[in-house]
Amino acid sequence: MTARILVVDDIAANLRLLEARLLAEYYEVVTARSGQDAIEICECSKVDVVLLDVMMPGMDGFEVCRRLKSDPATTHIPVIMVTALGQPADRVRGLEAGADDFLTKPAKDLQLLTRVKSLVRLKALTDELRLRAATTRNIGIEQLLEKKSGDVEETPSVLLLDDDAATGRRIKRLLQGTFDLDVAEEPQAGLRQAVEGAYECIMVSTGFTDYDPLRLCSQLRALETTRLVPIVLLAGEGDEERIIRGLELAVNDYVLHPVERQELIARLRTQIRRKRYNDSLRSSVAQTVEMAVTDPLTGLHNRRYLDSHLRSLFDRSTARKRPLSVMMADIDRFKSINDTFGHDAGDAILKAFAGRLRKNLRGIDLVCRYGGEEFVVVMPDTELVVAEKVAERIRAEIASGPFTTSEGDNAIDVTASLGVASTRMPGDTVEALMKRADRALYEAKTRGRNRVVAPAA
Repeated sequence: MTARILVVDDIAANLRLLEARLLAEYYEVVTARSGQDAIEICECSKVDVVLLDVMMPGMDGFEVCRRLKSDPATTHIPVIMVTALGQPADRVRGLEAGADDFLTKPAKDLQLLTRVKSLVRLKALTDELRLRAATTRNIGIEQLLEKKSGDVEETPSVLLLDDDAATGRRIKRLLQGTFDLDVAEEPQAGLRQAVEGAYECIMVSTGFTDYDPLRLCSQLRALETTRLVPIVLLAGEGDEERIIRGLELAVNDYVLHPVERQELIARLRTQIRRKRYNDSLRSSVAQTVEMAVTDPLTGLHNRRYLDSHLRSLFDRSTARKRPLSVMMADIDRFKSINDTFGHDAGDAILKAFAGRLRKNLRGIDLVCRYGGEEFVVVMPDTELVVAEKVAERIRAEIASGPFTTSEGDNAIDVTASLGVASTRMPGDTVEALMKRADRALYEAKTRGRNRVVAPAA
């Protein structure tokens, strides 16, 4: 997977070294000699990962990272801080500034490249979600992007999979008051707990006695309910090859024994912050898609949904050689209702009309507001003679009693005209089917309204 990597360092030799390593892996590399240049590059061009030195004159790496993560336009770009500072406090400071990872110089090639590969993969996922969000409207994307990493109301829940009870107790003490931690000592029981527990992060120990911890990670990634949950390896000295393999398997991060409390907390917060950010994007995209295909007044599907889904139903009907019927319904003299009682009353009539429609249809029937006072019902596995009976039942239901407005001040008598049509095989088309239903509706109107018409066979 190719990507565009920004390397930031005020020392030219360091820039050339990192650039050569990344070019050898076919990454596109951009360089910057100062923090301000790095920020401008991120703001003005596409960057997939930032490799950021800490000790720079003027603006240090911590400040650069804070600015990138606080800007809605750049907050989603992963940042790896690469520095000679090796103390736990420095790593914690970097992670709290918003860094996604922290490497100590001289970074080994495998450590560097596996981290870059892992974060490029995560960036690609986030970019896809942002693109979907950007192509939809009115979803409040700016509000989402403006969320800071500390915008967490509830205490995050974390699961630790480790068969060493003493380690479990120690980690629980370290995280007490910051995270709700559950510990599972048996792998398969832990998998079940992970599926059922709705955790925001899962830690997996590499020290399992009789079970491969990377297989456990692979199983977590394969399960639908846990495939998007961040995984953090809890590893020991000498576990480097396993850590590298884990990162290639989509493990998100790792922590080494002896575990330092603040670093562990910072790394977990980083993973949960990214998960919540992506979850918010997914949720907003899903809500927007729902809004895009739903009529806000009646709650029925809209014409956009009908145009796409009717063809699928038609093709399935044709392939199975099963009948498909379409009903078009129009409220009689709706303009006069609006003119006499007002548009609020008209809206109340439309909502009540939709309710009476749904009441007389099956769950498999597709009910849509076609536009204005016109509605369309698609009935799979329904022959024309049955569709006519359904239409007549709906017509009678509409005319059976007056409609009331939302204020209850008016009781309005309403009738509807309906046209029905069914597929004709072979050689029928969606367009021809809809045209026949529309002509039947027009005939019902011209013949006096408040009636059902079906085209002659």
